Amino acid sequence: MPSTHTPASEFSSSDPPPEDRYGFRFDPRYVLPGALFGVTPFTAWLRVTQDELVVRFGLWSLRTPLANVAGAQRTGPYRLLTTLGPARGSFVDRGATFATNPRAGVCIRFERLQSILLPGGLLKSPGLTVTVAEVDRLAQRLQAR
Repeated sequence: MPSTHTPASEFSSSDPPPEDRYGFRFDPRYVLPGALFGVTPFTAWLRVTQDELVVRFGLWSLRTPLANVAGAQRTGPYRLLTTLGPARGSFVDRGATFATNPRAGVCIRFERLQSILLPGGLLKSPGLTVTVAEVDRLAQRLQAR
């Protein structure tokens, strides 16, 4: 799914666009394993509005106020075996990963822990890594807020 956004010319240089939508970049090796968990180009996307961050990754989703985003940075590359398939969690830093390629992503850090991988707040994460198609644009958008 291609990313969409409002042209920057419609806003002043200090105003963020009202909504940005980002598709995930799918490596061919990730398509079948992801599809087994409902992760497809149609069910993997990220949206940033003036007030919130919304992410969908197959069966998993996150919605949090944009004010809860503490920062974002480009990360990667990643090991194939640690990113292939469903949403993943890290035992090292408790972060969550929504990956569709091993090349690059954006690590989004939160002010307040978020329930991402398990329902009911059983496992909360301080961050989420997403492998969107426009890594640098997303990282800049989240830093510019």
